[in-house]
Amino acid sequence: MTITDGDAGERLDRFLARRLAGSGLSRSRIAAAVEEDLILVDGRSTSKSHRLRPGEIVVVSAAALAEPEPCDPLTPREHPGVRVLHLDDDIVVVDKPPGLVVHPGHGHPDDTLLNALAARGISLAVVADPARPGVVHRLDRDTSGVLVLARNRPAHLHLSRQFARHSAERRYEALCYGVPQPPAGTIDEPLGRHPGDRKRFAVVTGGRRAVTHFRVLQRLQSSCLLECRLETGRTHQIRVHLAHRGHPLLGDPVYPSRSSERLSRGLPLVGQALHAKALGIVHPSSGVTLSFTSTPPPGFQETLTLLRAPRD
Repeated sequence: MTITDGDAGERLDRFLARRLAGSGLSRSRIAAAVEEDLILVDGRSTSKSHRLRPGEIVVVSAAALAEPEPCDPLTPREHPGVRVLHLDDDIVVVDKPPGLVVHPGHGHPDDTLLNALAARGISLAVVADPARPGVVHRLDRDTSGVLVLARNRPAHLHLSRQFARHSAERRYEALCYGVPQPPAGTIDEPLGRHPGDRKRFAVVTGGRRAVTHFRVLQRLQSSCLLECRLETGRTHQIRVHLAHRGHPLLGDPVYPSRSSERLSRGLPLVGQALHAKALGIVHPSSGVTLSFTSTPPPGFQETLTLLRAPRD
């Protein structure tokens, strides 16, 4: 592909995502192909963020478009807490329990949701990262609830576009310290890596736009039950946004305040009190809108009952 004046200044990965939209080549796969020198500019290696110049020639190797194979097949390992809500040739929708990591990584080589699905013979699409087949969105380890995974490449692309365009419906229930005022609203604050701790995220100038809509469902003892609706889906988004507003999630070990820690002591929570209650998507093949819901796990419900009880 020869770069024209109209393409000049665009990032290489964005240019290719646009030009190759029909091929199923995702941005993450494009990035990997650039690193593997399967995509060259004027015959030279480059980076995904390379700004294109008029007259440059971009060559994409056929290997970049090939369906990647897993480097290491997932080790089947059953987890009885995983409940399958829907399964067909294109997607699998699950109800994830708290305490379970979605995909293998450091410290969790084979005790993940993907390993549990492998144990049940449910195959997933390998599109970008071979270690994360089927993954188009994630839930934190201690966040429970509804999650969809793709079983083939077209479904993966279709779902990824829904999440990128914010057309998928994602509603969460959360238990947070205090009661936001006003009791309903929108948090529109950019998120990025915490300047002092790369393992955490924070509201930072110049970060990626993040939008959370919330409303108070019930006032409780020094806390409340919130419904949160995601417009964007940044890492730790709800947790960071609420902590930034002074209302950290109960049980959150990463973004607590002293007050939320005191209130959380002794509560039967597994990590932060956050549950992905509802997910709405358009089915990749049929075009039918599908909606799935999940009941919060026992620890969440028991905590809710305790906080509803009148004080002595």
